[in-house]
Amino acid sequence: MINFRLMRHLWLFLAVAEEQHFGRAAKRLGMSQPPLTEQIQVLEHALKAKLFIRSRRGAQLTPAGQAILPAVRKFAQQMEHLELAVREATAGHSGMLTIGAIASAMVEVLPPFLDRLRKAHPQLTISVREIDSADAVAALRAGDVDLAFARLQGDLGADVQTLALAQDRLAVALPADHRLVEHSRIRLAQLAEEPFVMFARQVSPVYFDSIIAVCHGAGFSPRILHEVRSVATQVAFVGCRQGIALVPAALKRMAPAGVVFRALTRSVDVVTTAAAWATTATNPAVAQAVQTLRERTNPAR
Repeated sequence: MINFRLMRHLWLFLAVAEEQHFGRAAKRLGMSQPPLTEQIQVLEHALKAKLFIRSRRGAQLTPAGQAILPAVRKFAQQMEHLELAVREATAGHSGMLTIGAIASAMVEVLPPFLDRLRKAHPQLTISVREIDSADAVAALRAGDVDLAFARLQGDLGADVQTLALAQDRLAVALPADHRLVEHSRIRLAQLAEEPFVMFARQVSPVYFDSIIAVCHGAGFSPRILHEVRSVATQVAFVGCRQGIALVPAALKRMAPAGVVFRALTRSVDVVTTAAAWATTATNPAVAQAVQTLRERTNPAR
């Protein structure tokens, strides 16, 4: 049986934990502070654990509060997802698909795919959220997303299947006054002593490792001065003269003033976006989405 009182108490706990202040949390929740304090005390009594330490600075989580916070956050996300699914179902929609995508995929790959999917399945409700490539597989396995668009390649396990959607050649992004700008093509070995702006490994391990392997193949390990969370930020850092970057050549069209792109003498292809889904998925919308993806990659002749 669903314990609705406990559910409400957990919502209140999450608000106080995020605001770190009972007064601000009460304002956010549209209630006065005394009832909020009382409800948190009821929750603490039920859990037999103190969750907050109150001081003039606000409300700080105790070790017990910190321990349950991740699970409560996940619970809140799942309840929001459930609420949306129920609302869409009662409105007559046929199903719901949750998509996780990296920022570049939202710009380049996702819009035309969503157009085709909505045309083929107009009653399907689609929810999109931003993720990092490093979180994609875990999100699929946890059921947080049904379909992921990220920088993924290689063997991800028998329970996850991928389909490469976009790839590009690596190019060198240089400050406009860099000594190598005079070359139309650049050998990787010429970059051995350069400071690099790299896409952080924690965001996309496979992509990061592929760049490192390319450099090792040219006989050097890159001097990484900065790690950033997007390829667009890599280019921006180059424009600030913080180093050079190996990035997909397509970024040339959005390069800011002060950044010059040069091709490599050796052609190096990288997967910029792949779709991934769990092979154990029971949501029928996943099969519909994958079919739409495959029709795009293998159009009828």
